[in-house]
Amino acid sequence: MSSAERIEELRTQIARYRQAYYQKDQSLISDQEYDQLERELKELELAHPEYAADSPAAKVGASASELFAPHPHKERMLSLDNAFSEAEFNAWAERVVGGPFLCEPKIDGLAVSLTYEKGKLISAATRGDGEVGEDVTANVLTIKGIPHQLTGKNHPALIEVRGEVFFALADFERLNASIVKSGGKPFANPRNSASGSLRQKDPKITASRPLQMLVHGFGAWQGELASQSEVYTLLNSWGLPTTKRYQVVNDASAAFEFITKLEKERHTIEHEIDGVVIKIDQLARQRELGTTSRAPRWAIAFKYPPEQVNTKLLDVRVSIGRTGRATPFAVLAPVQVAGSEVEFATLHNADQVDAKGIMIGDTVVLRKAGDVIPEILGPVVALRDGSEKKFKMPTKCPECASKLAPAAEGDVDLRCPNAKSCPAQLRERIAFIGSRAVLDIEALGYVSATALTQPLEPAQAPVQSEADLFDLTLEKLLPIRSEVLDPDTGLPKHDSEGKNKVVDFFRKKDGSPAEVALKLLANLNEAKTKELWRILVALSIRHVGPVAARALCDYFGSLSAIFNASETELAQVEGVGPTLAKSIIDWWAEDWHQDIVSRWQKAGVQLAIPNHSGPGSMVREGVFSGMTIVVTGSLTTMSRDDAEAKIIAEGGKAASSVSKKTSFVVAGPGAGSKLAKAEELGVEVIDEQTFLSRLPRSN
Repeated sequence: MSSAERIEELRTQIARYRQAYYQKDQSLISDQEYDQLERELKELELAHPEYAADSPAAKVGASASELFAPHPHKERMLSLDNAFSEAEFNAWAERVVGGPFLCEPKIDGLAVSLTYEKGKLISAATRGDGEVGEDVTANVLTIKGIPHQLTGKNHPALIEVRGEVFFALADFERLNASIVKSGGKPFANPRNSASGSLRQKDPKITASRPLQMLVHGFGAWQGELASQSEVYTLLNSWGLPTTKRYQVVNDASAAFEFITKLEKERHTIEHEIDGVVIKIDQLARQRELGTTSRAPRWAIAFKYPPEQVNTKLLDVRVSIGRTGRATPFAVLAPVQVAGSEVEFATLHNADQVDAKGIMIGDTVVLRKAGDVIPEILGPVVALRDGSEKKFKMPTKCPECASKLAPAAEGDVDLRCPNAKSCPAQLRERIAFIGSRAVLDIEALGYVSATALTQPLEPAQAPVQSEADLFDLTLEKLLPIRSEVLDPDTGLPKHDSEGKNKVVDFFRKKDGSPAEVALKLLANLNEAKTKELWRILVALSIRHVGPVAARALCDYFGSLSAIFNASETELAQVEGVGPTLAKSIIDWWAEDWHQDIVSRWQKAGVQLAIPNHSGPGSMVREGVFSGMTIVVTGSLTTMSRDDAEAKIIAEGGKAASSVSKKTSFVVAGPGAGSKLAKAEELGVEVIDEQTFLSRLPRSN
């Protein structure tokens, strides 16, 4: 294909995708794929200037649709040029000859312009092609937070205010679920959802949807100010919603620090962002630098690596967890997102599959926020061809064929009731025991758990129940050959020839013990003297997590005392309650569960706290005595379980929810609803470093 032919092909594709994006609220490809097409076109046009005339790469948005009356902007509403690397950003900073710079999150929403005359909102419009947009005044008037009359004083005779209309992520999920429930087509992502909700012919529909707006600039303005940051202060004083997350910095180095810092924190923000906008702060310098046909020279958008991509949903299957919960998961065409290749994504339960409106065979929008488990946002409905199929939740366990059913009336989740013999549940429980949050047995990962519980014939599984774990010997380990399973799905991994991967797990080729075998036995021996609360968590009793286990063990002092206590006695322990107490009673009523505890005790596992004087006798004193503390988000120097252990060791209560009684909240990156609740209630919020500084030095 010649350069001229490729340029024409790219222009046709870009025009199609722009029309779908701006006029039909459809993202037919991911932002990353679109950016790549546009960059390729720009590079080809730069190399072949004879073909550069009338290029879509030099235009803004798309022409206004016929849904709304046209609205000419008094001043052009431009787009932004992008930078995708530090080198590209620095090259821009050199061209504009340095700062100060105003840096702010780049909201992934719908660009809208508001026009105020003598302080009164007289019109609102979408960007359109930058010259003429769509008049959406009636709809914008329904959005809470956008003032119809500016507050304060000294309003210009006329001002155009620009910003982004968007949905908070939680609101997007609720909206899509309600649309699907009523038989409608779901939106693929929050941006399309916001655009589609605003661009409704009936303003009542817009009014029913919780849209928000943040203002980030201006067009025509009869007034004089010195800087962009002064503009923000003034807009805020007039009652217009502006971001609190902007910062003015002196130079490019400090601006890039802001970019890096916000990328780490982006998952704490309630709405989608896809980068940072960096602007020259001084308005006089903005005017000097001017604009191109599509973008200001005085601003640039630094785009983060994509966390959303489009890929094919090949299948929906079901995995069984350690407590029997049946969880649908998506099998995807492998795709690179957020720095890693993704083939699977959780779907939580059948109701969520229905709520998202996805079908097997769909092109779906996949989101992976850093280390967060990949999530499907929704389908690209416009790409359906009729071959897609609805997912139907199975009625039987995929591994043991037991009938799936809710554990209790009203439960959303289905569970496999065959706790003792279901291969999936046993495998998951053994892997859980080895995890860092439980007994921290390095050599007992998911692959080892699979080998121990489901070896290939003729070897017999040396672990047919948790009771067998501490009785393992080299003689039992050496014969084991096993398929290697994926820890996320339980499906076999494949070798280079596409066959199921099989390994001699615990022995070398010469028949001698492999290092993993020796390490596993040593780790198990060390685990016998782990803290009692870890032993209790290792039993996989439903609802008994680290916080409740610590409280129970501190109060009763031994597993014997816990299992001999009545439901009332268990429930009176702070942080336990009747539901958890009943779960413990029900678990202990099973003979095979009692056998686990008995066999572990015979194997030398320590099932009591040394020198504990009986129920209620153990009271921890420390710097957090009498305090209730919540840990949320990701921590860098420790896990949340470790942080909660330190709180309890210092006499505090590690709570799982925020209330007025909460003393303070330790919030790391990724903190969401708990952080928002703390801010709403005025509860003190500290970061990880401040938390560490409050601990005694020996802790």
